[in-house]
Amino acid sequence: MEEREPGVDYRVRVCILQKPMSKSPPFIHDDFLLGNKPARRLYHRYAAKEPIFDYHCHIPPADIASDRTFADLSAIWLEGDHYKWRALRANGVAEKFITGKATPEEKFLAWAATVPKTLRNPLHHWTHLELKRYFGISDLLDSASAPKIWKKANALLASPGLSTQGILRRMKVKVVCTTDDPVDSLEHHRAFAKQGHPTKMFPAFRPDKALAVHDPAGFNAWTDRLAGAADLEVSTLADFLAALEARHAFFHKQGCRLSDHGLDRCHADFCTEREAGRIFAKVRSGKKVSPEEQGRFASFLMLFFGHLDAKRGWTKQLHLGALRNNNARLLGALGPDTGFDSIGDDPQARSLSAYLNRLDSENMLPRTVLYNLNPADNYVFAAMIGNFQDGSVAGKIQYGSGWWFLDQKEGMEWQLNALSSLGLLSRFIGMITDSRSFMSYPRHEYFRRVLCNLIGRDIEQGLIPDDEESVGAMIRNICYANARDFMRFPGMQDQG
Repeated sequence: MEEREPGVDYRVRVCILQKPMSKSPPFIHDDFLLGNKPARRLYHRYAAKEPIFDYHCHIPPADIASDRTFADLSAIWLEGDHYKWRALRANGVAEKFITGKATPEEKFLAWAATVPKTLRNPLHHWTHLELKRYFGISDLLDSASAPKIWKKANALLASPGLSTQGILRRMKVKVVCTTDDPVDSLEHHRAFAKQGHPTKMFPAFRPDKALAVHDPAGFNAWTDRLAGAADLEVSTLADFLAALEARHAFFHKQGCRLSDHGLDRCHADFCTEREAGRIFAKVRSGKKVSPEEQGRFASFLMLFFGHLDAKRGWTKQLHLGALRNNNARLLGALGPDTGFDSIGDDPQARSLSAYLNRLDSENMLPRTVLYNLNPADNYVFAAMIGNFQDGSVAGKIQYGSGWWFLDQKEGMEWQLNALSSLGLLSRFIGMITDSRSFMSYPRHEYFRRVLCNLIGRDIEQGLIPDDEESVGAMIRNICYANARDFMRFPGMQDQG
């Protein structure tokens, strides 16, 4: 007979042993990333329900205007997404299954097999957040779950709720700002505006090709397109500036209130209009210019663009610090924007200061958003914005959200901490999608959870008051209202 311990009810002991184990919650749950009680309260009460003001992305306007539907999960999830492409290559996946001729299902299966290897990479979080929000799928994606997920997601993609316009409605996107060359016709923006969709789509003026005098053939071909778009002959620098001014005015008529520049560093080697004219004539004749001439021409044009933005009341965005097209072999095979860009280490402070100071001294400094790609520049940029606040607009110069390689949990926290320490977090205009993928809108949710967790932790530690009304209002404004009020797009100020 079994020997029993004195004073113990054996029947209770058996019952305890037979109690079933509780089921663990899914990976993406209501309190995902919310590690404290104040964070959960702030997120669910103040952040979660706010709409999205997506003031910088690379989504194709044609896809929105045509209300594109996606044939399968590969089309909506993997096309053009160089974040995933980099991870696939790092996992030893052949290019055939990334940008090559493999079938859409084969590409998806290659991604599914890679996802378990992305632990601690933001792609692991984004992947499962997107599966949950778009398809209601809580399963972790791997090779075993892939066939079921492929089948379920593809069936749902056929529904109107997951067309491009359906996604914008579902994700409560009030504004989406695309990135557009000055020569673009903006026909898709005009067509979409006539459809009465609750989302507003506005263009953003991105004139980077106007600075590219280091490539005479490419510059001259683009200048000819500019002349055609502006319906002007472009022979001299004065003609060139007039054509750019005409396109800026055209964008303004289409509702644009935002420009954007993607630069390795700010240009501040200023020259006279006469010298810029000589450089322009040299390039138009097909001759190469020196790096110094290129920098001086770019500096002249950046002042010109600053004046245009200030004159029309636009906001200027400066995306600084990318080191692009690092792999010459694969750039030649696949082209740009295919996953071979990186973080640059150009010095930023002096040239950025000189550029902003020149515009300010001319009373032509527009509202400006600064983004850095090198995290070493976080405090440089957070300090720089304070030099040019002039009391005319709350947060006139903004330190933009974590961009590109920094739009992940750690990078977001670094940016929020630098801005909080040296500026006013309460005036921050919040998150951008900065993506070519319609699956990326949960990144706004991701940012909001990170924000609320950071602020909630401060409340728990007694670093900021546990004043829900005040802190909740700040959270809500960062999520939406600050961007809406700062950007001043037509018809948006009176919308909640």
